Amino acid sequence: MTRKNQRIALIVGGLSFLGVAAGLVLTAFEDSVVFFFSPTELQAKPIDPEQRIRVGGLVEEGSVARGPADAEVRFNVTDGNSSLTIRYVGILPDLFREGQGIVAQGRMQNAMFQADEVLAKHDENYMPKEVADALKKEGHWKDGEPPAASGSRPSAGGDS
Repeated sequence: MTRKNQRIALIVGGLSFLGVAAGLVLTAFEDSVVFFFSPTELQAKPIDPEQRIRVGGLVEEGSVARGPADAEVRFNVTDGNSSLTIRYVGILPDLFREGQGIVAQGRMQNAMFQADEVLAKHDENYMPKEVADALKKEGHWKDGEPPAASGSRPSAGGDS
């Protein structure tokens, strides 16, 4: 085997090794990647029940209901066009309330979203980036103004 053939074989072997390593890394990341959807996007696109996703929007007024289990809560999240029922078993964040922008992470099960985690932020003007982008995309929220479902409330700390 000549030196040129040895170099080519070494380069091909190295590239093959890098390709296999990249494939293994991407396969490992596949389980931890979580996609974000709005309720409208979820109705338009079928989702595999095993796929973990995030869904976000505003908690609909009057939709929060306690379930038969001690810590079970069901509520609807809307992006202004459509809504989605979310079931969560656990303790909700202290700042969870109707009209609040939230992001829930979990899986779709029988046309209902089973959440493993619910996130809400402290400021009434705060909206998770994904939720704000989805509401802006649907035309229900413009920059510089709070979403229609949330009213302005004084802060708990009394700061001005």
